[in-house]
Amino acid sequence: MKYMATYDLMESARNTNEWLGATARAMASYPAFALTMSPMLQLAAAWGEVTERSFSRMVAKPDWGIRSIPGPDGQDHLVDVKSVVEKPFGNLVQFFVRRRAPMARKILLVAPMSGHYATLLRSTVSSLLPDADIYVTDWHNARDIPVSAGKFDVEDYTLYLVEFMRHLGPDTHVIAICQPAPLTLAATAYLAGEDPAAQPRSLTLIGGPIDPDAAATEVTDFGRRITMGQLEQIAIQRVGFKYKGVGRLVYPGLLQLQSFMSMNAERHSKAFAEQIMRVARGEASDHDAHNRFYDEYLAVMDMTAEFYLSTVERIFKNREIARNEFVVAGKKVDIGAITQVAVKTVEGEKDDISAPGQCVAALKLCTGLPESKKASHLEPDAGHYGIFAGKSWRLNIRPLVLNFIDANSAAPVPAPAKPKLQAV
Repeated sequence: MKYMATYDLMESARNTNEWLGATARAMASYPAFALTMSPMLQLAAAWGEVTERSFSRMVAKPDWGIRSIPGPDGQDHLVDVKSVVEKPFGNLVQFFVRRRAPMARKILLVAPMSGHYATLLRSTVSSLLPDADIYVTDWHNARDIPVSAGKFDVEDYTLYLVEFMRHLGPDTHVIAICQPAPLTLAATAYLAGEDPAAQPRSLTLIGGPIDPDAAATEVTDFGRRITMGQLEQIAIQRVGFKYKGVGRLVYPGLLQLQSFMSMNAERHSKAFAEQIMRVARGEASDHDAHNRFYDEYLAVMDMTAEFYLSTVERIFKNREIARNEFVVAGKKVDIGAITQVAVKTVEGEKDDISAPGQCVAALKLCTGLPESKKASHLEPDAGHYGIFAGKSWRLNIRPLVLNFIDANSAAPVPAPAKPKLQAV
């Protein structure tokens, strides 16, 4: 009950701040106060509007907001988001484009489970949708999953990816972004050993911690400083009474958001102060640049405690993927078993979350893959977000990834059968 009370206290603080913002906005907007000339009323109303919006977004799942895409015929094609595989902890969703024949490219985007919803990849999906059929892993908020659904750790995550890849078939091209890169590599290796016919055509790993020790960042330093007992004590809580997952042990999204914002506290403080002034001057709008970014950035989800803790222990501390010692469901996953799936890594020169060197380490692990099926790219001056959703992605990385996909779209040539020895 200690952690459940802490979870509810945190939610109460969030709710109180949302209420204070709404109250300040409403009180300062009374017509009677318009007779006064004090600019403080406008500032109070602006502060209230920004505060209410910010704290309310923390518990709301954003919408994908992809209504249509332009077609080659000059007409817009409506887009429907459909669940094609439904699981307790996450669905495989398809962005179905009406009145469009199946595309030559079929891409599975593996979204991070690191505190934000899969909608963080909205711009990535939008940029790829005109040229490919897109599927995305849509992970669920742990606070909304009943305890009766059981556990969900890194092994379960990997097996989910295996099931999704099997469902889509071998003509799929997989793109894993940030956190899921090592587990997606493991899922591909698992298929290579257990079900080679279900392997995807290519695998693109973008800014992921394949080998966290390859280059130090604040994230890896934190993982080294803290013990697992300390981490469990300070980070894990039980979901409170407000949600369906009441009693489930989770790493709360609000704690993750706090750590995100503390890494760039000065920049975020400046952004909110400037937005308050824009609202007070009447220069802000519902979908301006600030709101578009923070409506997504502030929307956070809880992770199951076992997934968060096993990620820190097995991926960062023990480096099971980097040392090729990862085990799934009692079976050792040999990354060297990947012999047919083309692998490309993408890194950002100024990535402060998954620094250059961490992701490209995947290529050394693919000992059974010929060099002709390996590729890497280091994007100059690009940060973490930019390599999958920013300017660097749109102008440089996206074309490179699509070219890589096209170059590896043909079905692999089966190895010649060994001649049978006949008894003399």
